[in-house]
Amino acid sequence: MTPALFWQVFRLQVLMTLRTPDTLHVFVTAPLYTCVFLAITEHADRRDLAGFAVLAPVLMSLWSMALMAGGELIGHERERGTLEAVVATPARYSAVVTARIAAVTVLSTLSLAEAWLVAWAGFGLVVTIAHPLLFVVGVLLTAAAMAGTASCVSALFVLAPSARILQNTLSFPFFLLGGVLVPVSYLPDWLRPASKAVFLTWSADVLRDAVSPGPARDTTGGLLAVLLLGLAGYAAGTLLIDRILRRVRVTGTLARM
Repeated sequence: MTPALFWQVFRLQVLMTLRTPDTLHVFVTAPLYTCVFLAITEHADRRDLAGFAVLAPVLMSLWSMALMAGGELIGHERERGTLEAVVATPARYSAVVTARIAAVTVLSTLSLAEAWLVAWAGFGLVVTIAHPLLFVVGVLLTAAAMAGTASCVSALFVLAPSARILQNTLSFPFFLLGGVLVPVSYLPDWLRPASKAVFLTWSADVLRDAVSPGPARDTTGGLLAVLLLGLAGYAAGTLLIDRILRRVRVTGTLARM
């Protein structure tokens, strides 16, 4: 896919998302989660953890939107009767899916502003970003990793409409394994190694370092892990989509509802 075509698909998906209110639910839940997490830190008299409490709902929003987009794109195309036409275009379908998921994920970064605003207006807290460059790079890599990983959900949705069940069950397990809700150190010993395979673990660490005062730690390893895991997710999603499309073309079940 050429950069120009990628941009056109990206732009189209942004416009479609803005005109579909039910896909913007994270902009309602993000402030609520922020209130809950900040209320906990305030009750515990741990204002030093305010930055972490603000980051958690942002990461949750990004992953929720990426998952929802990955699962719903195929379903909406099936409902409109346009899935066959989109697949028949010269553009590689896996690239189209990834571009559309990326658009939704980038749009969901607006939850950052929501979380910061809730902290300031509701709790009188000003969460400062101690290391802006690290923060920006971390957010961009996280969004890219989420788009690549969520493409795997789209692959399953091509094969089976019931994959929406899988989509709905992949949220909180990832939040727990990724240390978004609680530190990974609180997980059972046998489960901690699995968290290293979840890009959210590394993303959360990098972004927490970015909002933590004091000298920045060496986060090269964390950024590299997010990048590699995101690329692995994209490669797996591309491979799955291509193989599954070949299968459903043979069986004639592409548009099956």
